[in-house]
Amino acid sequence: MLGVGRRGPLGRDAEPAGGGRPPQDRLDEREAWVVLAGARGVGPVTFQRLLASYGSAWAVLHDAAADGAAERLVAASAGLDAPPTLSPASALTVVAAAAEPHRALEAVRRSGVGVVTYRDPAYPSRLRRIELPPPVLFVAGEPSALEPAHAVALVGTRRPTAVGRATAGRIAEAVGGRGATVVSGLAYGIDAAAHSAAVRQGAPTVAVVGGGHAHLYPAGHRGLAAAIIAGGGAVVSEFAPDVPPSRGTFPRRNRIISGLSDATVVIEAGARSGALTTAAWALEQGRSLFLVPGRLDDPAVAGSLAFLREAAPEARIVAGIAELLEDLGLDVPQAVAHPRDRRALATAAGLGEAESTVAAALQSGAASVDELVLATGLSGATILAAITTLELRGLALEVLGRYQPSGPLAEPTAVQTHGAYARRAGRPAA
Repeated sequence: MLGVGRRGPLGRDAEPAGGGRPPQDRLDEREAWVVLAGARGVGPVTFQRLLASYGSAWAVLHDAAADGAAERLVAASAGLDAPPTLSPASALTVVAAAAEPHRALEAVRRSGVGVVTYRDPAYPSRLRRIELPPPVLFVAGEPSALEPAHAVALVGTRRPTAVGRATAGRIAEAVGGRGATVVSGLAYGIDAAAHSAAVRQGAPTVAVVGGGHAHLYPAGHRGLAAAIIAGGGAVVSEFAPDVPPSRGTFPRRNRIISGLSDATVVIEAGARSGALTTAAWALEQGRSLFLVPGRLDDPAVAGSLAFLREAAPEARIVAGIAELLEDLGLDVPQAVAHPRDRRALATAAGLGEAESTVAAALQSGAASVDELVLATGLSGATILAAITTLELRGLALEVLGRYQPSGPLAEPTAVQTHGAYARRAGRPAA
């Protein structure tokens, strides 16, 4: 029986071919789903049509082992007044998979990933609601990470500017600090900046990859993927472990990124950026969409600005991080210090109530004046006065207009809910 979770996906050894019943007849229905969904050329539409025609994945594989199966499979993939979606060549891959199903199941076992099918209770509810839900998900890490209370996709170009990369990190820290899971695609650039910021903060993050786990792409992000898993997140794919990434797999990946999320935020996207595909999917799926604007005539944001012009008012502008948190419904901090912690800090450091409150908010991850106002409820003038006092005492440090704890405040405390993993994992390269 195929299982779900961090450990190997197979609860028992796949039966070898030869002897007794034909190998495809020894499968249970979940195993048949994995074999059929893993056959090259069988996408969500084809899978659904074959299932509707035959009644079960097991029946598809059973018939695929009989003479003349390829033609029947092609015909079965046709819809009402719609041409077949399964090509003759792809039909032969289904025939081959049915003849040796243990190969596909063994590849899953070797990869060490878990399996979640559409019929499983663990299948993420957000993904069930999209038009083309993947029938099978291959999950490395924690499957429950795919069903958080709040999830925000952060996407953008693989070649961001320094400002774009920093913005992705700031937004990831902000939404992660409010208890939301960051979803992205593990690519270089904006994706990596978002994942890395979440990992550093110790917040869960989910990476959706455009190929099988045995062909993790880009290979340079294996360390980042391991850190995501170690931090309670997940790396997920709709492709079987032995499927290499290709130009056709990434657009399919993008619909899952938006499908797992309540909202998608595009940080930087050029005119031909794949992030715009994710943006289009978000609107198609009825999810919220936000785009970070940029300077006019800047090619790094040409696609974002064009999308805003065409898709407004459904696509909304990011006017600031505090405003984005409010628009996402995440403007209530999830990790503020308890008043008793503030009093202890005030006593230990000789701080007043306002300085102690701001110090606790800094330790919780708030870094700009706007974020500190949201986190504390204090006025901007009070925040600035408190920050000045903290800087004079060596307890706060300004870096490029943002503030961070310094000195004793930078040491682990009860209000740093995720700090232990962030220190253990270090800072993976973006």
